[in-house]
Amino acid sequence: MKIHTLRLILGDQLNARHSWFREKDAGVLYVMMELKQETDYVVHHRQKVLAFFAAMRAFGNALNTAGHQVNYIKLDDDTNEQSLTQNLQQLMKKYEVTTLECQQPDEYRLDHQLKSWAGANNIHLNWFDTEHFLTGRNSLKEYFPNSENYLMETFYRRVRKQYDILMDGGRPTGGRWNYDKENQKKVPASHDLELPLIFSNDVSDIDELLRSSEIKTMGQANAAHLIWPVSRKQSKQLLEHFCQFGLPDFGRYQDTMATENNVGKAHWSLYHSRLSFSLNTKMLHPLEVVNAAIDAWSKNKDTISLAQIEGFCRQIIGWREFVRGIYWAHMPDYKNLNALNHTRTLPEFYWTANTKMACLHYAVKQSLDYAYAHHIQRLMVTGNFALLAGVSPDALDDWYLGIYIDAIEWVELPNTRGMSQYADGGLIATKPYIASANYMQKMGHYCKECYYDPKKKTGEKACPFNSLYWHFIERHKERFKDNHRMSMMYQVWNKKTEEEQQALMKQAETYLDNINEL
Repeated sequence: MKIHTLRLILGDQLNARHSWFREKDAGVLYVMMELKQETDYVVHHRQKVLAFFAAMRAFGNALNTAGHQVNYIKLDDDTNEQSLTQNLQQLMKKYEVTTLECQQPDEYRLDHQLKSWAGANNIHLNWFDTEHFLTGRNSLKEYFPNSENYLMETFYRRVRKQYDILMDGGRPTGGRWNYDKENQKKVPASHDLELPLIFSNDVSDIDELLRSSEIKTMGQANAAHLIWPVSRKQSKQLLEHFCQFGLPDFGRYQDTMATENNVGKAHWSLYHSRLSFSLNTKMLHPLEVVNAAIDAWSKNKDTISLAQIEGFCRQIIGWREFVRGIYWAHMPDYKNLNALNHTRTLPEFYWTANTKMACLHYAVKQSLDYAYAHHIQRLMVTGNFALLAGVSPDALDDWYLGIYIDAIEWVELPNTRGMSQYADGGLIATKPYIASANYMQKMGHYCKECYYDPKKKTGEKACPFNSLYWHFIERHKERFKDNHRMSMMYQVWNKKTEEEQQALMKQAETYLDNINEL
């Protein structure tokens, strides 16, 4: 049968329940591609590339098995032009097809590439929704029609109402919308944790392909035992495991930071779901995840509190949907925002974990080992240090986008440039997320194993976070001194003597001048 329609499936569009697949048509050809265009735009973690390619291949095989026609272009195929649009051009010519059907890309980069190419070549694109997200690209304009002051909490409440999630009539279950205060506990120093569910996917063939194709990557990978889910079946297994073993303590300890010495081999995963890769590749649907978690809570209210389930739901139906709305409301300009004019090069230890600062060593090493770190490690350790040190948001963006398995630009960019680095000037965060060593001590166990003294602000072995914190406060005084959420910080700073202030500034500048030796 003659091919009459080409349908493009991108690497993060692995949604087996999409309406495209309800009917089989021998005249419809599904197109999937492994591209250097996608492996090379930043340096990615090796596990990330392996997982994406493995998940894509599994999805392509599943479509074939289900009776659909699939043209899967591997990285080393002779016909592979290594460009999304050049390959499409080639296929459209081969099959004499004039119309291309696409699901809307979630990255502006790919959206722009496809539209520009189609416009220049008089190609008709039929666009389809990915059928994944709970809100549309333009959700912020719909939810806040008369304002650009977007509040995540307001957004979150509207989504909960719209989808009737944890609602009793028009009221939130339990009478409160937010239980964040109950979800900021430090994991005890000695604590037994269930080992995380990991997989053992043999992707040695893909690893060899990356090697022979000279794809540059970072981090560690055991290609014979890739630990991440690469199919919908495995993703569902991980969801079930989280609901059983993670959810009872998820919220309580979601902000904590631990080491192997105090919680054992589960230190890197704690009670987190680690479902973000499955969600961001669309192997799982957000409502499916939320409903499974709520079902587990409803059946186990003696072991799972309302605070745990609310905290989990908020991350998925609140924050995840919100940052996507921010992304599409402000791209492409958002990618270039640098409100604080930070320009410093990313320190070398972000690539090696070779630093005497225990918190950064552990957070970076874990990221290099597992292509994963939880949100507090990202925001309050690696992100916090970069912000205090004045690192270029461009450099940090590229690092975050590459190192984490779940990093796709629509979710990474607002989290990094907005939430973490305040480079958007406060569009997402009402104040910069900065902290001294006191926070590290309060929320984790890193400081006990550190070369530096978290209580010392100046002098030998003084924790760099302490002086860099005040250096940030001083150098950005004109911008933040009237910010009501930072007034207490400036009151404390202004009460210090001139000698104290100068000592802190000198300490910070010495550290900044020797940043790669810290």
